[in-house]
Amino acid sequence: MPALSTIEIETGPSPRAAVLLMHGLGDEGRSFVPLVEELAPALQAVGGVRFVFPDAPQMPVTINGGYRMPAWYDILGPAGPEDEAGLRRSQAAVESLIAVEAARGIPASRIVLAGFSQGCAMALLTGLRHAERLAGIAGLSGYLPLAALTAAEAHPANRGTPIFLAHGTQDDVVPLARAEASRDALRALGYDVQWHTYPMAHSLCMEEVGALGAFLADVLAS
Repeated sequence: MPALSTIEIETGPSPRAAVLLMHGLGDEGRSFVPLVEELAPALQAVGGVRFVFPDAPQMPVTINGGYRMPAWYDILGPAGPEDEAGLRRSQAAVESLIAVEAARGIPASRIVLAGFSQGCAMALLTGLRHAERLAGIAGLSGYLPLAALTAAEAHPANRGTPIFLAHGTQDDVVPLARAEASRDALRALGYDVQWHTYPMAHSLCMEEVGALGAFLADVLAS
């Protein structure tokens, strides 16, 4: 897979931490850029933070009639098998983004992987398997992909990494029950999961953004 195109926003000079945030199906990185302004006040004590918003590659999406759109992996149907090959390709691409930050002086321990919907799936898939301890993993309105393989594939380095999960109780894209099952699966494996629900659909709300800001400030504290 070619290198992902990204948008980068820094909250201060000489960033000492990074947040890599993956968008959802059919979206693009720039949609989440306004979050930086909302999150920055909570991160003042952290120092400069680099937010990286990658764009998923264009691919045909089966559930949408094969229409090409930005997607981290194919979705074969509401109850269909998972696109493991596509998930693995995008996992490698996200790993490359982590490597870029390391080359710029930000170690994994100062990086948070985050994402919305499909992006949440990518943050969990990659973060749990990454070979170095991350600062945190944050998933919004998503789920744990390849759940049955997580126990065997998860890297010990991130067994203690804090995980933030938030979901809308009225979500009709990723049902709340699927998110709850993901939460329960992670907790059963011993992960520290912070769980939040909000009376919303497949979306974001300001209360959720506030909770995310507090999480980021905590895991990125000096």
